[in-house]
Amino acid sequence: MDTLAEILALADKYERQLPQAAEMPPPPIGAEIAGWIEHTLLKPEATAAQVKVLCQEALQYHFASVCVNPAYVTLVSALLSGSPVKTCAVVGFPLGATLPTQKVVETLACLENGAVEIDMVINIGAMKGEAYGLVYNEVQTIAQVVHNQRAVVKVILETALLRRKEKIIACLVCKAAGVDFVKTSTGFGPGGATVEDVDLIYRLVGPQVRVKASGGIRSLETALAMIRAGATRLGTSSGVQIVKEAVA
Repeated sequence: MDTLAEILALADKYERQLPQAAEMPPPPIGAEIAGWIEHTLLKPEATAAQVKVLCQEALQYHFASVCVNPAYVTLVSALLSGSPVKTCAVVGFPLGATLPTQKVVETLACLENGAVEIDMVINIGAMKGEAYGLVYNEVQTIAQVVHNQRAVVKVILETALLRRKEKIIACLVCKAAGVDFVKTSTGFGPGGATVEDVDLIYRLVGPQVRVKASGGIRSLETALAMIRAGATRLGTSSGVQIVKEAVA
């Protein structure tokens, strides 16, 4: 049986009954939550000055990474040089509808400019159109490119645009393709992360593949709910506010 056939057979099984979730580690306490946060600025109008502030805050609060569009990767990498805060870049963002070859070129450019984590948007239309082989090949190719550079790859599903069965198949595709994280949302879709989607993703891919919740996470309460559901990374532009809540 080939990989795609195995994925679809598993998807049918899990549509009827999801696997039991693996036990999660204890949630972070107080300021520890900073290490779970990717400090994010992906607005098209973001300026270099704003990105510099983003990096200063990431260094001050000890966030896991700074996540930006490719145009700012060189700047961010330079500002974070020598620190444990990682540089993360988005690829095929926010629509996922660019050609696979373009995603490869964009990924390589981001890695060459200093990114050590890549968040790639799947081809959402292909996913909904049942072109699962195209989606699998693209995700696997990007995962190989990123891993060849000893970097981390996260795949964004845009869960608000997918039906439950499509989410299940997408998760299984990502797991089979060898990604490091499955991420819920771009923040530009019709909805962001939900506890239900994080739980679904974690049941399907965890703990071998980690879960990044992103989109609409603006409070400590929401952040902790996502972590309890299975997320080990949180993409948010409200990281400073969340940490301040955590230590108040």
